[in-house]
Amino acid sequence: MAASSQITSMEVKTSENHLKVYKMKKKVLRKQVRAQHTLMRHEGIKCVSHGTQSLVIANAGLGNGMSRQQLLKIVEEYGLVETLLMPPNKPYSFVKYGTTEEAKKAFDALNGKEVTLEDFGQNIVLYINFVEKAQQTLRHRRVKHFGYEFCYDNNNVDKDKPLPGGLPEICSLFLEKCLKQGYIKHKPDQLTVNQYEPGQGIPPHIDTHSAFEDEIISLSLGAEIVMDFKHPDGHMVAIMLPRCSLLVMAGESRYLWTHGITPRKYDVIQASELGRKVGTITADVRDLTLNRRETRTSFTFRKVRRSPCNCIYPSVCDSQKGHQRQLQPSFPHNEMEASKLEQEYVHQVYEEIARHFSSTRHSPWPRIVEFLKSLPKGSIVADVGCGNGKYLGINEDLYMVGCDRSKNLVDICGEKNLEAFVCDALSVPIRSGSCDACISIAVIHHFSTVERRLASIRELARILRPGGTALIYVWAMEQEYKNQKSKYLKEKNGSRDKEEEISAAAVQRPLSDQMPGSGSQGLARSDRLLNDGKDEVSKAEPVTDSRLPVHTNRTSFHSQDLLVPWHLKGGTKKKGESVNTASFAAGSKESQELSPVFHRYYHVFCEGELEAACRSLDFMRVQKSYYDQGNWCVVLEKL
Repeated sequence: MAASSQITSMEVKTSENHLKVYKMKKKVLRKQVRAQHTLMRHEGIKCVSHGTQSLVIANAGLGNGMSRQQLLKIVEEYGLVETLLMPPNKPYSFVKYGTTEEAKKAFDALNGKEVTLEDFGQNIVLYINFVEKAQQTLRHRRVKHFGYEFCYDNNNVDKDKPLPGGLPEICSLFLEKCLKQGYIKHKPDQLTVNQYEPGQGIPPHIDTHSAFEDEIISLSLGAEIVMDFKHPDGHMVAIMLPRCSLLVMAGESRYLWTHGITPRKYDVIQASELGRKVGTITADVRDLTLNRRETRTSFTFRKVRRSPCNCIYPSVCDSQKGHQRQLQPSFPHNEMEASKLEQEYVHQVYEEIARHFSSTRHSPWPRIVEFLKSLPKGSIVADVGCGNGKYLGINEDLYMVGCDRSKNLVDICGEKNLEAFVCDALSVPIRSGSCDACISIAVIHHFSTVERRLASIRELARILRPGGTALIYVWAMEQEYKNQKSKYLKEKNGSRDKEEEISAAAVQRPLSDQMPGSGSQGLARSDRLLNDGKDEVSKAEPVTDSRLPVHTNRTSFHSQDLLVPWHLKGGTKKKGESVNTASFAAGSKESQELSPVFHRYYHVFCEGELEAACRSLDFMRVQKSYYDQGNWCVVLEKL
């Protein structure tokens, strides 16, 4: 009887295992079929049910973090790989084996297999289908390269193998005009000519940072067309490229925004003649119409890069990604590591950038001014972390003194005849209970542990008299709050790290000398800037990797603990001048010398986090808590 019971139990267990395997296979098949439909619907790639030499591998593309080296290592286990194609910014790749049998072996082994992305530590599942041949997603448009061949399988050029003949002589006069007009800083040595028939396009992509210098220009001949630009936060801007116009991409539009042409036969454009000439396609339903596409030929000129890219967008820069992880500091696990991190990535940085930092800190924030002006006449007020002292002279009826960890910033206060001294916010040399009020603006988020952040709040409380008040500002994780984007996301030249504008799009200034055969409309340029944004609010995620991520400026935060780049300029900007004037050609030898990039540590606060820290102190009461342009703020009273 016992044996019979044991056999029954084993049978049940075996049956459960079979059921699990069946469900897993069913799930893989469902995902595989979904991948087939997605590839056909969005990319025009037709999968086949019979075995071939070629496979399309979903979830294994440059667009979702798979490197060419890792994918080669995976697929080469099953046979000789003749071709590996990885389209730019796409989550899939094509691989062609020497024989159909090798491709079938790879299909059986890899379909539904979970792998870990080496560069990101993220797990993904591969879904594989057979295709008739490994193909480019060029939509059959005609392409011709000059100077250097652009390789679509790795989105780069072989810098050691220039094509014979260089660029066509017919381009020389045009390029000289572009140099003279200031559209480019370097004379291009690579040209790609694309011919687009109606219904053809090019996938959204960023030209590889390590392959080409900053400015990329593209001349549109033939028909007009709409090009789509997309920010990493998801915001899209459609730009009209008129016939005989020049697209100029530099800075943010070159390095951060993707650009592409949607394959279709009609574009939605402005109906009015003025709106059709150049600029963004608006959503004004009173001024929209359909425009049938015609044949367009583009001449895209680039300068091959000879040194690593040194742009301020490390999160999307192939030159910096591999090197960056070796240099990134780890999240601190004890007091000594925290102090060392802050010394290198806060204190030393502010000493280096003090002059440039001060030139961007001149406009007091209204609600901070309101707090200071509400204090009684004769109040003694301490500004802990005063920076360049922009709040020290706001209310002449107060006795204000500032302190900051940066000697160079305190020296700037002295030049303004403001009272300030050097000290650490964790140990302020002011007698306990001697201040009527104090402020701490954009300081506490530079402390790298919970204990140190709480200690800084406790130090503010110590110097206050009973009944005294403190105002604290820290950066918010939520840069979009109640459907309103913060200034950090919206502004192009604001008070905080808006170091790089988008200088892109299609222009409006005619050139008298044109490309032969380009017609009489001349060359056009557009100085319209693209705005960035985000449709959803990012939520804080726990730190799963000990390396601190490097943030991309003017985008939403995706981690609470991170490094924020500061792109140092050679001097202060002139009135009306873009803040990135000193490094027009980011990545060039000159700009690497003039425009080093520093990284500052930040802990951005989630909603309620600052208030909760303050409430944990028994001797302090939260009078008010609010959100102000990308900052969480509290007003405290000492009991």
